[in-house]
Amino acid sequence: MLKDALGAWRGSAREITRLIENDPGNAEAYYSRASLPSPDHDQEQPTPTNHREYDSMSMHCDQCQESIKGTGCNVRGVCGKDEMTAKLQDTLIYVVEGLALCAAELPGTLDRKYGRFISESLFVTVTNTNFDDDVIVDRIRRTLAVRDEVKGVTGRTPAHDAATWNGSSRDEFIAKALACGIDSLSEDADLRSLKSLVLYGLKGLAAYTDHAAVLGYHDDSIYAFYVKSLSALLQEQTADELLALVMETGATAVTAMALLDKANTTTYGNPEITTVKTGVGTRPGILISGHDLRDMEELLKQTEGTGVDVYTHCEMLPAHYYPAFKKYSHFVGNYGSAWWAQDREFDTFNGPILMTTNCIVPVRESYRHRMFTTGMAAYPGLKHIPAREEGKSKDFAALIELAKTCKPPVELENGEIVGGFAHTQVLALADKVVEAVKSGAISRFVVMAGCDGRHSSRQYYTDVAQALPKDTVILTAGCAKYRYNKLPLGDIGGIPRVLDAGQCNDSYSLAVIALKLKEVFGLEDINDLPISFDIAWYEQKAVTVLLALLFLGVKGIRLGPTLPEFLTPNVAAAIVEKFGLKPIGTVEADIEAMMAGA
Repeated sequence: MLKDALGAWRGSAREITRLIENDPGNAEAYYSRASLPSPDHDQEQPTPTNHREYDSMSMHCDQCQESIKGTGCNVRGVCGKDEMTAKLQDTLIYVVEGLALCAAELPGTLDRKYGRFISESLFVTVTNTNFDDDVIVDRIRRTLAVRDEVKGVTGRTPAHDAATWNGSSRDEFIAKALACGIDSLSEDADLRSLKSLVLYGLKGLAAYTDHAAVLGYHDDSIYAFYVKSLSALLQEQTADELLALVMETGATAVTAMALLDKANTTTYGNPEITTVKTGVGTRPGILISGHDLRDMEELLKQTEGTGVDVYTHCEMLPAHYYPAFKKYSHFVGNYGSAWWAQDREFDTFNGPILMTTNCIVPVRESYRHRMFTTGMAAYPGLKHIPAREEGKSKDFAALIELAKTCKPPVELENGEIVGGFAHTQVLALADKVVEAVKSGAISRFVVMAGCDGRHSSRQYYTDVAQALPKDTVILTAGCAKYRYNKLPLGDIGGIPRVLDAGQCNDSYSLAVIALKLKEVFGLEDINDLPISFDIAWYEQKAVTVLLALLFLGVKGIRLGPTLPEFLTPNVAAAIVEKFGLKPIGTVEADIEAMMAGA
């Protein structure tokens, strides 16, 4: 049944593909587990299992790739969240679903204030975003209030507990989580798996949508899809219905990533090929991490002329590629690497750190006093920069004044990183790229986008990059690039062998590039291109990108270090058969297969 239902997934994919091509700015063998880490050191070998004993667990979270032993975190998350935080997040999701159920009764288009509120609430639960129980409790209370406001507008109350239940205390919210965690989605493991796939895709989708909304860009169809899909999670659904919903999640992901691309490029210009320094200056600095470009803009403006430099960390590296930010002489360079190394890198930076979105790891005492959060990100004990008032900027004065009292950063390295290969820039080089392919100078493109993580199994991606033939080009986006973007891999006729399109949300650029190349070469199917996909995933935004790629018809994607554990063997097998999704293998075998087009 699952296999047959997958046949309907292609749906309107051809139409979406056409729109992107015409207007890119808008528009069980598989359960082999890689080594997983112990909390303090490197790793331990898990025992694969498909059985979950929920009743004995104080929490259950399986939404990221690094969960304990590949069976979900059930005492404390590898990310650092404890069972109370996990339970509060479960309750938040439940009441957001209740809000969606009530909003489904609204006539006409959903008011954007409700759509954006849902985006923010989902974003709060993305891995490594918000660890502050007080913030989550407040968000639950606000969601209940908004839900009841919607009921007042419609004059109707859906006959579901999520639409009628009320609580006000933390204890009530935690107790409620016992009945509304991920295991409550369905008694059937396969249906629960499909609902999980939708939910986690929605969380990533919400992050991208929120980034666009911060810049004033919205798409009402995305907000309407929140209502439709979150309502469906509360109801009995067939496998066919859920598979269609999964595919629609992928379609909506394409819409959201196109919207964010338009928001970023319209506001800050199209990314350009840029050389970014990794050394440090002699002045005190502020380190900004996360993904929010508006926070970056306002921080740069407020630090101009203060004697304080600004550095990027992890997913903020691509900010250097945007023309709007290049005028700031105190925008010095990039400091450090991927999110999981931040504890030691933040320790040596010396100055204030601003986390604008997800990717927080447990905070060390040595830098707790100089770390700040903003937006949907929060962590207990850290100072939080409030949301901007209408027509005003956020106030980063506290960071600037603190920075003036700090020593300059300790240098970690002194080199350069080249990036800025988003779709507009690459398409400007299309003639050169096409000629290199036709002449045989470039034999294959390998998309190695996605997430980095702390597992030693992710060394696979470094080893692949080093072992790929010299006539291959790596297309990347997201923090996965830190596994190889500082390696001396050279170029092909002046074309760098690593083309970095930007943040994880810029994976859209890679799809646009592939579709354009398909057009240039006169091919009917994107899968006929000399392109292989070898993707690393960690959290929910990567799930969203994966669903987008599947919706666009991309087949044969390798995914690692492990396949998502929330996929049951039946669901995984069905996706594997339909789309050729496969786990990563050995470096040698995978490269051989990719070079052969398999």
